[in-house]
Amino acid sequence: MNPTVTCFGEILWDVLPTSKQPGGAPMNVAADLRNFGLNAQLISRVGSDDLGRELIDFLANKGIPTQLVQVGQTHLTGVAKANISDSNEVTYKILQPVAWDYIMPEPGLTEVVKQSDVFVYGSLAARSQQTHETLLALLDVAPHKVFDVNLRAPHYNQQTVEELLHKADIAKLNEHELVELSGWYGHETDLQQAMQQLRQRYQLETLCVTLGPDGAAMLNASGFTKQAGFPVEVADTIGSGDAFLAGFLYKMLQGETPQKTLEFACATGAFVATKQGATPSFTEKVILEQSFF
Repeated sequence: MNPTVTCFGEILWDVLPTSKQPGGAPMNVAADLRNFGLNAQLISRVGSDDLGRELIDFLANKGIPTQLVQVGQTHLTGVAKANISDSNEVTYKILQPVAWDYIMPEPGLTEVVKQSDVFVYGSLAARSQQTHETLLALLDVAPHKVFDVNLRAPHYNQQTVEELLHKADIAKLNEHELVELSGWYGHETDLQQAMQQLRQRYQLETLCVTLGPDGAAMLNASGFTKQAGFPVEVADTIGSGDAFLAGFLYKMLQGETPQKTLEFACATGAFVATKQGATPSFTEKVILEQSFF
């Protein structure tokens, strides 16, 4: 049976110096999972404006069901102004408040999440009281919870991140986020020990840390696994971490070994880094045909 993955949170336009692109980590993950043929869906909210209608059309073109994307009358569709002066470290100015700050606990959402195999969420959507409350209610019924930490200053605080970590079965973060979180509990400089500290504190089933061009590391009950990065010519890194998570979940749901799962996730992230924008189309075959496999 094809697993169902429900992603929750922001959907927005990344506004670049010369163009705009659909974005938001939960949407990117859903689009990438659809590339792999999984039944991925998105719970979010847009405004009843042109930008919102364009995003709905984009989702439909990507094969992502649109019925869980709410359309609000009072707030505009989300926008993030991207600074890509450093292609390896894109930064964003994320406007607030916008439509996805008001995701409502609509009838039927609880059942949708209950019936999902995996529920993916991040910290950014919890910046507003309404979406935060809706997220917590859905986390109470979600069977398998994946926290994509995704810290975006100034839109988070330690208390909320800790609350969301306590709810998670799996957490994925990048090396900078690991350093920040480790600093909350007495800084731990060794990667494996920092991951061990975090995994134990939050009783996580699996902890994943992306290391940029150096690959990724993973810690679960079977031990510590590390995967070297794949050298590619970077177009931009927008969506690379989201593609990594999609590749990771795809192989995890197939019951693949930790090493093979990490290898495929790194390859997916590397592939997306070679393309402009967050959501290029690809298949498992395309990923496996890359020169480093």
